[in-house]
Amino acid sequence: MSASNNVPGSQYGVSPQQLRELMELRGADALQRLQEEYESVEGVCQRLRTHSTEGVANSTDDLLRRREVFGANEIPPKSPKSFLRLIWEALKDTTLIILQVAAVVSICLSFFHAEDSFMGEEQEQAPPWIEGVAILAAVVVVVFVTAFNDYSSLSQIKYGDMLPADGLLIQGSDLKVDESSLTGESDHVTKTPVTDPMLFSGTTVMEGSGRMVVTAVGVNSQAGIIMTLLGATAIQIGYAGKSPSCSAYPHALTYPHIHTIESIRQDYIWASYRLPWLRKAYASKKCEGTTVMEGSGRMVVTAVGVNSQAGIIMTLLGATDKGKDGTKGKDKEKKQEEKTEKSVLQQKLSRLAIQIGYAGKTIAILTIIILVVKFSVKTYVMDGLPFSIRHMNTFVHHFIIGVTVLVVAVPEGLPLAVTISLAFSVRKMMKDNNLVRHLDACETMGNATTICSDKTGTLTTNRMTVVAAHIGGQTYKTLPTYEVLPANLAELLVLGISVNTNYTSKVVPSEVPGDLPKQIGNKTECALLGFVGELGKNYQTIRNHYPEEKFVKVYTFNSARKSMTTVISLGVGGFRLFTKGASEIVVKKCAYVLNEKGEVETLSVEDQKKIEVDVIDRLASEGLRTIGLAYKDFVPYHAELSQVEIGSSPPDWDDMDETVTNLTLLAILGVEDPVRPEVPEAIHLCQRAGITVRMVTGDNINTARSIATKCGILAPNDTGFVLDSKEFNQKIRDEKGEVSQEMFDQVWPRLRVLARSSPQDKYILVKGLIASKATPTRQVVAVTGDGTNDGPALKMADVGFAMGITGTDVAKEACDIVLTDDNFTSIVKAVMWGRNVYDSIAKFLQFQLTVNVVAVTIAFVSICIISDTPLKTVQMLWVNLIMDTLASLALATEPPSRSLLHRQPYGRTKALVSGVMLRNILGQAVFMILVIFLLLFYGHILVDIEDGLYAELGEPPSQHFTLVFNTFVMMTLFNEVNARKIHGEHNVFEGITKNPLFYCIWFVTFGAQVVIVQLGGLAFSTSALNLEQWLWSIFFGIMTLLWSQVVNSIFSAIHYGKGRSLQVVFKF
Repeated sequence: MSASNNVPGSQYGVSPQQLRELMELRGADALQRLQEEYESVEGVCQRLRTHSTEGVANSTDDLLRRREVFGANEIPPKSPKSFLRLIWEALKDTTLIILQVAAVVSICLSFFHAEDSFMGEEQEQAPPWIEGVAILAAVVVVVFVTAFNDYSSLSQIKYGDMLPADGLLIQGSDLKVDESSLTGESDHVTKTPVTDPMLFSGTTVMEGSGRMVVTAVGVNSQAGIIMTLLGATAIQIGYAGKSPSCSAYPHALTYPHIHTIESIRQDYIWASYRLPWLRKAYASKKCEGTTVMEGSGRMVVTAVGVNSQAGIIMTLLGATDKGKDGTKGKDKEKKQEEKTEKSVLQQKLSRLAIQIGYAGKTIAILTIIILVVKFSVKTYVMDGLPFSIRHMNTFVHHFIIGVTVLVVAVPEGLPLAVTISLAFSVRKMMKDNNLVRHLDACETMGNATTICSDKTGTLTTNRMTVVAAHIGGQTYKTLPTYEVLPANLAELLVLGISVNTNYTSKVVPSEVPGDLPKQIGNKTECALLGFVGELGKNYQTIRNHYPEEKFVKVYTFNSARKSMTTVISLGVGGFRLFTKGASEIVVKKCAYVLNEKGEVETLSVEDQKKIEVDVIDRLASEGLRTIGLAYKDFVPYHAELSQVEIGSSPPDWDDMDETVTNLTLLAILGVEDPVRPEVPEAIHLCQRAGITVRMVTGDNINTARSIATKCGILAPNDTGFVLDSKEFNQKIRDEKGEVSQEMFDQVWPRLRVLARSSPQDKYILVKGLIASKATPTRQVVAVTGDGTNDGPALKMADVGFAMGITGTDVAKEACDIVLTDDNFTSIVKAVMWGRNVYDSIAKFLQFQLTVNVVAVTIAFVSICIISDTPLKTVQMLWVNLIMDTLASLALATEPPSRSLLHRQPYGRTKALVSGVMLRNILGQAVFMILVIFLLLFYGHILVDIEDGLYAELGEPPSQHFTLVFNTFVMMTLFNEVNARKIHGEHNVFEGITKNPLFYCIWFVTFGAQVVIVQLGGLAFSTSALNLEQWLWSIFFGIMTLLWSQVVNSIFSAIHYGKGRSLQVVFKF
């Protein structure tokens, strides 16, 4: 093989890139590529200059050279974001930028304001720069709170050292691998050097032993690739002449080398790590990469680090810092960050901030123009005065007023409301078993329209269980008790299962009280052992009586015989043979059966066919895997029906065909990975909430359809699509083989189940759903999963959920939220909290915009009419900053309720300010503005106080303007109660007692207003009010509650009269 010396691996006859391409293939394609390019696994060993049994030479120089060419056996963790960087990212918020600019301008202009002595502002006690400084202080608080929350969420989950490896099987003995974490397929895959030699990191060896040549470790392995894609590692795959510089771990695999499977298991145990919030759950869990459960073997290492299959997937997920040349890819990283799409709420808030900014600037400019024109006409035209330098101070003062209007228009409390709501919800969600890694995922989940769920470990328990049985001629859909069965049949059943299963398969009590027992070893055998436990018997007691070394003969399970047989001694020269395996195989070997009385009956060929049709096929149609159990007795003399008389000579145990025949059928058991009991109800709640649940699994289409029906994803007469990978790709790809969004849009609305899916299929599905514009409201997609294969889709989704207990490290790194109890119902709680966050922000927005509309209108109109405003600078500071901040704390901490699940999701494109919110804002604003102007121009008559409308600027504060200010605050305060409802509800007090923080803050704000009015004096430009004046203020405040009912009743009547909803087009 010719290759340039500049190409990594050329001196070995094969490069990391070529090995990577080989390991990316599966099944027949992988075997064909192996045979065409390398002839055999031995050919790979020869090119790598390694011996299939001895491994590489024990040369330090050779090992260093191999590590330089193929990479080290590690996945370097990616450096976390610093606190300063998080602060910088928080400062990029559009609303905060507007606030900062306004604050700086206000502070700068305050110096001109200070020199404007002739305007009579000397009597204002508050420094003119206080508002700008206060705004900047608010920005600092928001930024630090946001950065702290982000930093805290980053520190809750950290990625640990991993030693994954891909390889090719050189020699194996009954080797079976669980690839469910990588492919989603729950069935164990038989590995042989001839038919399927591909071994991948992220998978689990369940049975047998073997030797393998390692083709990829670290970031080059399958687990490493996925971690790289997730952004969790410090390097990417390097093939362009430079390889990553990595330090080796003391127990790192030498690559390429021959290793026994057992030795790799030891390395993985050394490299295992713990998540602080799941320390106990991970006490015995290996880190990413293949985990050997049984047997031993040797393998030749063919790829390590980013070159292994796991490493490649990690690279695809964007989990590395370095580019393909092994250097830091800062430019690429920067571009990727710039392209990072904002969450649904962030997008809407950004548009809202921009719109408010435009409106505020427009009003501010109009205010300045009107004041300048009015002053110029009066001074230069009407009074005929010449221009004076002192007039410049007047113009600057007009500009300051315009900036003040702009500051009033910007909702200062909005960013803080978002931060408080998210932080509050994240803490509460943790108690509901939702560990939020990214704050924005919390509110995004409230907009979710689709959940693409993995099956294994998510909808199901990821533990095989016996759920049906055919025993004694009867089929039980509910498992029978030991006492119900004939005594001899029940005894044989328990004995057969206990001894005719690998003793490495165990069911042990969980370390967590109340949790299901843990299954160790072969999952199907664990299901049978669990059945023994359901019968009330202890399999370990029987195993202690029949230790493995006393077995007469064991025929291990393999793909050819599809059964396992164990022979035990009965004493006095007798033997008993137990067989378990594929039910159709076992039944054909049976000539007898035990009936409902436990008596032996003959089993004819017609009876076998009847059992196959009536029992096996029926259970299989329900998505169950059927296991047949049978036995046979060998006695020295006096053989009865179904027994074999052997005399004094034991049978020829090597003649399996003669020995394992004419068996007696004990039972046919239906085994499945059962649906979690809480899942159907959770899916029903999701569907009621307008969220479509789609199942994406690697299982076959029949099993997938059965599980989907049991979950409630498929209704009995549902016309939804149930597609496998092949059919799915045929429907969405054009003649060029490329995914067509138009064709995809014809499929996904009816798609309910995608079976036999690959990681790429799941990724395409999620990406297509997000990009689709086939519906008026764009799809917001959530993805659940627990396996390595779910990583890319979890990363792509708007919200990714990973299982905290059964989930792989790759899935956790890719996700936004970790379900710490692996419970699908926790997703429903996440939806509730997400919608609650969205509604809480909408509530505050409704309240804030009402205040701002009223304040800006009053300031603008009063300035234009009387060249003054009844709301002074410090008073506006109290209204806009302090009180709004308290309101954000009160409204953003409302607890969720089940009613949140009784409406459809908002989706990606629906306006943040809904029609109902708009009518509430405008309706309350109109009422409050009318009341303020009534008091401004006629208040002195209504309340019989001195008119302060045309008072000189230098005079002490008047009761007239204080009454206006106090009434405005009272109406705002009572309208805060109205703001708790944003969907047109009439009972605005519903649930108020469930949020003590709300009414405590409300009373604190009310008390602070009393202090400001009665004791504020010159500092707050107030004059103490008497009881009558306070009652008038409170009266107008209470009237906002009544006015809210009037507005809702009017629009309800319009809705009822027209027979449809009133829609108001108002989009931010």
